[in-house]
Amino acid sequence: MTFFANTHFRIGLTLCLVVVLMAALSLVWTPYDGTVMRPADRLQGPSLRHPMGTDQYGRDLFSRIMGGSVTSILAGLVTVSIGMGLGVALGLAAAYHRGVPGEALMRLADLLFAFPAVLTAILITTIWGPSLTNAMLAIGIFYIPVFARLTRATAAAIWERDFIIAARAAGMGEVRIVIDHILPNILSPLLVQATIQFAVAILAEAGLSYLGLGTQPPAASWGRMLGEAQTFMAMAPWMAVCPGLAIAWTVLGLNLLGDGLRDTLDPRMAAERHT
Repeated sequence: MTFFANTHFRIGLTLCLVVVLMAALSLVWTPYDGTVMRPADRLQGPSLRHPMGTDQYGRDLFSRIMGGSVTSILAGLVTVSIGMGLGVALGLAAAYHRGVPGEALMRLADLLFAFPAVLTAILITTIWGPSLTNAMLAIGIFYIPVFARLTRATAAAIWERDFIIAARAAGMGEVRIVIDHILPNILSPLLVQATIQFAVAILAEAGLSYLGLGTQPPAASWGRMLGEAQTFMAMAPWMAVCPGLAIAWTVLGLNLLGDGLRDTLDPRMAAERHT
């Protein structure tokens, strides 16, 4: 079964490509400068001139939605890279060093997991101040135990397989075994998990920015736009609807993409889900 034969994968990929193309386009062109205030155009409804309307400062919402897509993608890439890079290393070490050392490593991961991203962000921003960088660091730290647990569970089941024993008998070192045999066999669940956590990272960044702990003005963030819109819900509902739809569109696309990857890479799970 190929990836494109899966309906969820096709739909999810299409939705995600729209966001990626919009983000790439915003790096070279937007209808207006999304950071420039135009008081004469404030709180205008959707029109040919402003397809998504304007905000309380007269800024074009469509331009800011385009700019916010870059922020969301960056947040997802950085946080998943932090969590996956450190989490996979921690999980592999725990799977290899069984017994007390492995359990100690996983308890360290559980300690990190005990602090939600919001609390970690509050702690970090209290020390270094609110910013997108600190928000991404907080979310990335929260993801480390997520990937560590998955890596340990999948890698531990492979360490005692016959082909690993044969590789050791042939004189292959442990690092080479990890690179040539362990990682390729656990890559599929890691990719699925990364796709799902990418969507969660976008929601987390939006939530932290909504609280004022993430992206700071005048940079565009979908969560920050929602926070600014709550005061004007009665007179300018488009200020909340547009960034809300952008978040929903992106998260839905990533979730469908993750479902498609999981069904294709593990047909047995797909069969169980449809029985």
